[in-house]
Amino acid sequence: MTQKNKRRTAWFFLFFAFCSAWAFSADTQSDAAISLYDLSSKIGGELFWDPLSGIARMVKDGHTADLRVGSPLVIYDYGRAERLDSPALVGGIPSVTVSFSKRIEDFFTSLPPPSSYKVGAILIDPGHGGKDPGAIGTASIGGKAVQIREKDVVLKVATALSEALRVAYPDKKVLMTRSGDTYPSLEDRVELANGVKTGPNEAILYVSIHANSAFNKSSSGFEVWYLSPDYRRTVIDKTEGDAADLLPILNSMMEEEFTTESILIAKSISDSLNATIGNKSPNRGIKEESWFVVRNAKMPSVLIELGFVSNPAEAKLLADDEYLKKCATGIYNGLVTFINHFEGSRGFTAAQ
Repeated sequence: MTQKNKRRTAWFFLFFAFCSAWAFSADTQSDAAISLYDLSSKIGGELFWDPLSGIARMVKDGHTADLRVGSPLVIYDYGRAERLDSPALVGGIPSVTVSFSKRIEDFFTSLPPPSSYKVGAILIDPGHGGKDPGAIGTASIGGKAVQIREKDVVLKVATALSEALRVAYPDKKVLMTRSGDTYPSLEDRVELANGVKTGPNEAILYVSIHANSAFNKSSSGFEVWYLSPDYRRTVIDKTEGDAADLLPILNSMMEEEFTTESILIAKSISDSLNATIGNKSPNRGIKEESWFVVRNAKMPSVLIELGFVSNPAEAKLLADDEYLKKCATGIYNGLVTFINHFEGSRGFTAAQ
C-alpha cells in the first residue's frame, strides 16, 4: 500500500468513529438551498460540474472537494471523506444546504498547503491489431477503392500522440500497449495498465483509441467514452493490518475519484478534438459505457472513437495521414489541459 493509502486508511478508523453523528439526510434538513456556483464564488474557488453524471468538484488553492448529487459522501483532497446532507438539483442547479456550505467553507479556509501530486504515467492503447483488424471500411482515393482498417488508423494516431507526449513530458512514463501490428488481448492490455509502477502521489492515465463503424453509412463523427458512474469495480483489493472492513468505503472513494478524473479527461479531449477536426467531423459528445478496458483498468480511463470507417467521406479522412496527425494533436491538447489542471489543483507545478 502506498503512503497515501496508509494515511487514507488510518483516517478512516477515525471517520467511522464519528460518521454516525454526521449521518445527515437532505430529506430531513430545513436549511435553505445554496447553489454550488454561489458557494464556489463565495470561497473564491472554481467549480467543475458534469450534469450527466451529477459529479461536481470544487477547487481552491490546490485543495479539492468532490461530491455527487444524491450522495452524502464528500471527498476532500482525494484522501479524506465526510458524510453531509446529500446535494440536490434545485431548478436544475446543483445545490447544498447551509450546513453543508459552512462545512465546505471551513475546509477551504483552514488547511495547510496541499501535497504535491502529478501524472506519473500515460498508457496509450491503440485498439485491435495483428489478427484483429477492427472495423473495416472503404475510401475512394484517386479514383481507386482503398480498404481502411481500424487497427492501422489508431496505431498511427497513437504513435504520433505518444511521440508528442514524450517530448512534452520527459519526466513521465509514456507507454503503448502495442507499437506495431501485434495483437495484445483485452486482458493483456488491462494487465499492462494495472502493472505500471509509479512513485508516491503519482497517477496513471489510460487512453484507448478506436475507430467506429455502423450499418448506417451516413453515421459520422468522433466521441469520447468514460466508465459509467453506476458501474462499480474493485480498485483496491486489499489493505494492511485490520482494515479489511474498510474496503467498501475505500473503493467507493477511489471510484468517485477515478470517475471524476475520467469525465474531466473525456471533456478535455472532446473539446480539443472539436477545435482541431470539428470542421471536418461532427462532435458526438462524451458518453458513458462499461467497455472492458475502461472498467478493468484501475485508474482514470477513457475510450476515443475517432470517426466512422463505414462512412465513405469519413473513411477518406481517416486514410489521410495529415488528418490523423490533427486527431493526435487534438487528443494531445486535451491531455495537456487535463494534466495542467490535475497537477495544478493538487499543488504540483510541472517542470516544462
